[in-house]
Amino acid sequence: MTIGVWNQLVGQEPAVETLSAAAAAAAKIVAGEQAASGAMTHAWLLTGPPGSGRSTAARTFAAALQCSTGLGCGSCTGCRTTMAGTHADVRLVVPEGLSISVAEMRALVQAAARRPTTGQWQVVIIEDADRLTEGASNALLKAVEEPPDRTVFLLCAPSDHPEDVSVTIRSRCRLINLRTPPPSAIAQVLIERDQVPDDLAQWAASVCGGHIGRARRLATDEGARDRRATVLRIPLGLNRPGDVFTSADQLISTAEADATGASKDRDEHEKSELRTAMGGDGVGKGVAGAKRAAEAAVKALEKKQKSRATRTQRDTLDLALIDLAGFYRDVLITSSRSGAVLTHPDHAREITTAASQWTAESTLRRLEAVLECREAIGLNVKPRIAVEAMITTLRQG
Repeated sequence: MTIGVWNQLVGQEPAVETLSAAAAAAAKIVAGEQAASGAMTHAWLLTGPPGSGRSTAARTFAAALQCSTGLGCGSCTGCRTTMAGTHADVRLVVPEGLSISVAEMRALVQAAARRPTTGQWQVVIIEDADRLTEGASNALLKAVEEPPDRTVFLLCAPSDHPEDVSVTIRSRCRLINLRTPPPSAIAQVLIERDQVPDDLAQWAASVCGGHIGRARRLATDEGARDRRATVLRIPLGLNRPGDVFTSADQLISTAEADATGASKDRDEHEKSELRTAMGGDGVGKGVAGAKRAAEAAVKALEKKQKSRATRTQRDTLDLALIDLAGFYRDVLITSSRSGAVLTHPDHAREITTAASQWTAESTLRRLEAVLECREAIGLNVKPRIAVEAMITTLRQG
């Protein structure tokens, strides 16, 4: 049974074993003692399928590195501040746009070269390291090749494919592969950590595709459940030519609504804080310059927020496409009678109906259309164009 910060990692026992051993070795290095050879290194690449907990694993490892006991106790100041995101020596890079720029990476590398101030190590966590631009990758590579003594880089990426993360960076990192957590482990977390009723937790765990964050949203947000149901009505709802455009509108508008809902309150809070910090809300003499500077800063922030909203919209749309791909995968499984577990067991009736109406070849064409749509959006094709092309193929088969 995992204890302390390690209980944040659901169904990842092999990774916990490796990372906890590394944290223990790191504590010995700090204490000037002999550590197990090869247990600890300065650069790590954490990979795994969506929802497997890559960023959670990175934060957990960072907490264990800053832990006063070296065990990741979960109760000391180092553990608590790292998990809360407030530790002075743990830097987290979360790309709010579609990529991580070279300027951002150079500033980060420069800051990471300093010695720790309050903790044991300088820890740099880069979520979605596959979003590094070529220039940013080169800036990071230099730091990884010549790392400061007490700095650790933790990179997170959805796979270890060379096209996702530079092969030169990959070759200098120790690889940790995370796996898809089993539904039983996900349900247990929802019940114990989020107080979700047992039946709802079991359902969410069975339909989330191993994505812990998705399971939590489905279990706690009725709107998320409604949106999933809307997406899964598309395959059998394309009866007329006009349904292509109606379904495309539903997918796009749902993604936009999710992005707006997720960003609106945060955006307004950020702008309000920025205006206050720069004196833009002041009154009286001599505040005109501060107001102009504040408004200029707010405009720059709004540009950043727009980029973040675009990313959120695409991520939400991608989840819908994953649900669609799962439906067609389930149809293939049903028609072939392979006995594999369905991605959408709660839609078994619709899946059986589709399997009786479509040939395996037409189902496969539909599945390929969904995957091609995901790829096209990843290559910056306008989402509406990609979605309409996909749904046209879904209707024709």
